[in-house]
Amino acid sequence: MFTKAGYIKVGIFSVIFFTGVFVVYFITLDARTLPIYNPSQLNPDVVDKSMQNVTKNHKIAPFSLIDQEGKTITEKDFEGKIYVADFFLTTCQSICPKMSGQMQRLAEEFAGDIDLKFISHTVYPEVDSVPLLKAYAKEYGANRGKWALVTGDKKHIYDLARKSYFAVTTEGDGGEGDFIHTENFVLVDKEKRLRGFYDGTNPEEIDQLIEDIEILKNEYAKQDGH
Repeated sequence: MFTKAGYIKVGIFSVIFFTGVFVVYFITLDARTLPIYNPSQLNPDVVDKSMQNVTKNHKIAPFSLIDQEGKTITEKDFEGKIYVADFFLTTCQSICPKMSGQMQRLAEEFAGDIDLKFISHTVYPEVDSVPLLKAYAKEYGANRGKWALVTGDKKHIYDLARKSYFAVTTEGDGGEGDFIHTENFVLVDKEKRLRGFYDGTNPEEIDQLIEDIEILKNEYAKQDGH
């Protein structure tokens, strides 16, 4: 049986041990960097054929869309921001509720972080009107200043999915009969470069995304000399 002194020693050892574990974790985290993805490095199944040979300098293309408040939103709204993008539809009853729940989790996790934003693109713009997006945003607590739910021209959105974010494995022209459905979340840095891909229905992958966001933030903190 432990004496009082024995319990004190065990307590001190535990504090030292777990302090060491946390120090090692944060030193390791601080030393890590995330890859910068270009089209040639990705699975060809998710890369439009016109871009499969692009080996450097890939960035998210300029865009102009309408958010849940009926306001125009462009790439300029994400200047100097890290952000996470996905593609969904309000009437989906399979993967989308899980994805939106995880995106809500991320928005809450980084609620006070002014350098981080989120954007969800509807893949069914012919149905997902601004009022529907607004109602969906309310359901998931999406504040437009933090998390934009956007609609717009279908071809424009589908080109973004296939030629900028590389979020889907299907081919198509964004026409009337075209339809995409993907669980992918995409991490984008302040220079609009691709830094990671995650299954938005899998909480463990979102755990990894949270860690990767912290790694990316550390990269910028080092650049700024902090």
